[in-house]
Amino acid sequence: MKTLKAAILTLTAGLALATAARADDMKKTEYKAAEATIESEYRASKTACESKSGNAKDICVAEAKGKQDVAKAELVAQNNPSAKHSHAVSIAKADANYAVAIELCDDKAGNDKDVCVKEAKAAKVRAVAEAKTQMTTWKAHTAANAAGAKAAATVTEAKRDAAADERSADYAVAKEKCDAMAGQAKDDCVEAAKVRFGQH
Repeated sequence: MKTLKAAILTLTAGLALATAARADDMKKTEYKAAEATIESEYRASKTACESKSGNAKDICVAEAKGKQDVAKAELVAQNNPSAKHSHAVSIAKADANYAVAIELCDDKAGNDKDVCVKEAKAAKVRAVAEAKTQMTTWKAHTAANAAGAKAAATVTEAKRDAAADERSADYAVAKEKCDAMAGQAKDDCVEAAKVRFGQH
């Protein structure tokens, strides 16, 4: 009887392991298929860009590459959810948007182009700061049971750092806009920007 029970337990354990291995193989197969789809879509998008020329082509390629990078990051995050991978998705989106924005700025000239570039950089700084705050918040909340007050302080500090980064980026945009002016008007503009974004 004991031998029969042992045999049944061994068989059950073996079946469980085999089922887990099959599920793992299926997961790997699905992951590889998703990767192949992303690559295929990227190649198709890039090929479609060949019909364009000049900056329109550059914008098209930047959009295709950004879409590919975001899809890859999302696939990793979907397959292995974590704060780190969620953060990577946010960064991939920020980088993709920035790359396209910079290409769009190439259609402009002079101060308009300079302002456009600064605005693109400011948007990226905001997105990166927000992603960093979200990751810090997630980590802090995860550790909240162990150290509630410390976790709250960590989140507050992350938000303060993000706000400072955003103010600096917005100041750079405002200052660049002042460059279109001259003399006292430009000085007043820069001074107003300093006050507005706390850059004294």
